[in-house]
Amino acid sequence: MGEVAALRQLVGQVQELWDLYGAVHAHAHAHGPIPRWYLLDFEHGSIKDDYCGGRTGYNSELLKIMEANQSPSRKRPRRDRNREKASVLNTAEPMNLDVWKEFPEDLFETVIARLPVAAIFRFRTVCRKWCSLVGSDNFSQQYSEVPHGIPWFYTITHENACNNVAMYDPSLKKWHHPSVPVAPAKIVIPVASAGGLVCLLDLSHKNFYICNPLTQSLKEIPPRSVQAWSRVSVGMVLNGATSVEGYKVMWLPNDGNHEVYDSMQNMWSRPGDFPPSIKLPLALNFRSQPVAVGSTLYFMCSEPEGVLSYDVSTGIWTQFIIPLPLHLSDYTLAEFQGRIMLVGLVCKNAAACVCIWELQRMTLLWKEVDRMPNVWCLEFYGKHMRMTCLGNSGLLMLSLKAKRMNRLVVYDLLSKEWQKVPDCMLPCSRKKQWIACGTAFSPCPSAVP
Repeated sequence: MGEVAALRQLVGQVQELWDLYGAVHAHAHAHGPIPRWYLLDFEHGSIKDDYCGGRTGYNSELLKIMEANQSPSRKRPRRDRNREKASVLNTAEPMNLDVWKEFPEDLFETVIARLPVAAIFRFRTVCRKWCSLVGSDNFSQQYSEVPHGIPWFYTITHENACNNVAMYDPSLKKWHHPSVPVAPAKIVIPVASAGGLVCLLDLSHKNFYICNPLTQSLKEIPPRSVQAWSRVSVGMVLNGATSVEGYKVMWLPNDGNHEVYDSMQNMWSRPGDFPPSIKLPLALNFRSQPVAVGSTLYFMCSEPEGVLSYDVSTGIWTQFIIPLPLHLSDYTLAEFQGRIMLVGLVCKNAAACVCIWELQRMTLLWKEVDRMPNVWCLEFYGKHMRMTCLGNSGLLMLSLKAKRMNRLVVYDLLSKEWQKVPDCMLPCSRKKQWIACGTAFSPCPSAVP
C-alpha cells in the first residue's frame, strides 16, 4: 500500500502549507462552510474527512448530514408515526364502484388461488357469490396450477371418543379445531392422504371414509369384500393432477391379499398375485406410513430389511433389500421431491437422537443427511424414548414420547430446519391435548371426496 502512504504524506504537506499561509484568508470563510480534506481508506473501503486545524473520523452518513449543514434527525415517537399513517389512510380515495363492478370474475379466481388457505376461507364469508367462486371448476383448475408447498397435519387427540380432530398449520404455527362430520363409525383414524383428501379407517379395518378437512365434506366408500382384523398398511394416490380425475386407495396386509379401490369406478378390485420372487407372508412395518411418488407406493419392510414398492397404474411389484442404519429403535419412510427418505430414532447407551437419511439409488444404501441439534437431544438423555411420525411428505411432524414427556417437532426437508410445535389446546380450555395419530395433507379447498 505504498500509494496510500504517499497520498497521506502529500495531504500532510498540504495541511502544513495551510497552517502557514492559509491564516490570512481565514476571514473569507467566517460565514462560509468549513473547508475539509477527504482521505480514502482503501483498506477498509470508507471515507475519512479531516478538518483544517484538527482531524476527526466520521462515517459517510454523518458526512452527508454535515455537508448539507443539517443536524442529525431525531427518531419521532411511535404515536406521531401512527397518526401520520392514519391520516394517509383516511385521505385515501374511495374505490370507484363503476370500475370494480366490471372486474372480471376469472381474475378474482386467479387472485384467490394464490392466497393462503386461511385467507381463502375469510374470502368465502364475504358474500354468497364469492363463496360460490371458491367451489367452481375454474377455481379448482387455477388452484391446482399454483404450487402450494407447505402441507398441514390432520391429527386425532387421545380424547377420540367424540372424534376430536386438531389440524396444525405450520405457516402460521397455529392449531385449528374444526367440526368434522361424524362418521357412522364413532372412532376412525387417519391412515393416508392425497390431493387434499384424507383417508380414514375405522377400528374394524373394514369401513373407509374419504374427507376434505377444510370443507368438512365426508364420503363413505363401499366396504371391502372380506373383513379382516389384522393390521394393515394403507396407501393413497391420485389418478391425475387433482382429485377431480379420481384417486385410488390400496389395502395391504401381511398375507399379501391386497385390494385397490378406484374412486372413478366406486369399487374394490384385486389386481393380481404377488410375484414368486417376493416371499409371503410379508413383514411390514406398520408404524411407518407408506409414501407415494407419482403412482408408486413404497412400504417399509422389517424382514428382510428394505422397501417394497407397488405401481398402482401398472400393477408391478418391486422389492429392495436395504440394510437399516445401526441402533435404530423407531423409524419410518418419508418422501421429498421424489426422493425416498428415512427418519429414525437412534438410541445408543443412554443417548437418543433423531436422524434423517436419504436412499442412494445407485448403491441402495441409506446416507445420513441431517440430525436433530445436540441441544435438543440432551433432553432425551437417560429416557426411554419412542418416536411416531405424523406426516412424511416434505414436512415431517415427529411425536417424541417418554414417561411424563411428549414433544412435537416439525422438520422441513427443504430448509433443513427443526422447529418445536406449540401445545395443542382447545380454544376455551387450558388443558393440553395429547396427539394420538395423524397424517400430513395438502390443504385444497376445491378437493372433492
